[in-house]
Amino acid sequence: MSNMDNSALCTQSYYKVSVRRYSLEDRKAWDDFVISAKNGHFFFQRGYMEYHADRFTDYSLMFFYGKELVGILPANKVGNTVYSHQGLTYGGFVTSRNTSSLMLLSAFSALLVYLREDNVEKFFYKTMPYIYFDIPAEEDRWALFSCGAKLIKRELSSVLCPEEKVNYFKGKRNNISKASRLALNNRESSNFDEFMALLRLVLSTRHDVEPVHTVEEMRLLAGKFPENIKLHLCYNAGALLAGAVVFVNHQVAHTQYLANSDEGKRCGALDYLLQHLINTVYSDKAYFSFGISTEKGGQILNSGLLQSKEGFGARGVVHDLYMLEL
Repeated sequence: MSNMDNSALCTQSYYKVSVRRYSLEDRKAWDDFVISAKNGHFFFQRGYMEYHADRFTDYSLMFFYGKELVGILPANKVGNTVYSHQGLTYGGFVTSRNTSSLMLLSAFSALLVYLREDNVEKFFYKTMPYIYFDIPAEEDRWALFSCGAKLIKRELSSVLCPEEKVNYFKGKRNNISKASRLALNNRESSNFDEFMALLRLVLSTRHDVEPVHTVEEMRLLAGKFPENIKLHLCYNAGALLAGAVVFVNHQVAHTQYLANSDEGKRCGALDYLLQHLINTVYSDKAYFSFGISTEKGGQILNSGLLQSKEGFGARGVVHDLYMLEL
């Protein structure tokens, strides 16, 4: 089927859906919708999205069937290109539990009309991994396919199910046993200054990169979302050995940042902390996510990093980015 035929297919509309830009007056309605959505995430609440508002031109959209809000799209705009949203790990349509497939397809059709009327030339769309769905919500994948959107990036993430209680790799078991004999102390903390200092040191010396968030941003976000952003640290006799920033959303606990000092590596501190988080702190979650092990848009696989995550029993979930030329 040609791109022209695909374009005609994807403009079909089953319901009359209207679109308008988000404004400050919509903040409560937007946040309430995210909280009750079938694929909501605290990332999409305005208090999170707007911590870096100075870096992005917001282009978030709201979709209505009559007066009913049926979907939202966190987005930003650069020139004649729209992204869903460059400042967020995941993106795409956020929809209500009542939003049917045909309603979503109608919203997608209305979106394309809106973008074309605004002279948008390219649209980049991040899909949300299924582990963040409360109920199935992959209608957007079919809409993208029907429009001839191109898959331009696929990252490989590692996720485990705590209730499965899989056997760890031998190296993990040895590290945990070693750390247990030292009686290391795992505890939840609010000391982001101490952790971020360790994280910056680890990232700069081992990978020549900086954290995405500054310590000020982490303190700000943790203060706004205390139930969603947690810091866990591992000490030995008062010395910080390892730490993890965990983003908690509904049924998923995701390790946003992990850091292990040189001494921590020698005594198995990070593995000891992670098994504590998996088996105790977040054992009630359906999924425990370690994040991606790929670089350069998924073209390069860090096999060592991947094996480390799979040592806990994690397996693959993909993060996709599509591009649609308008």
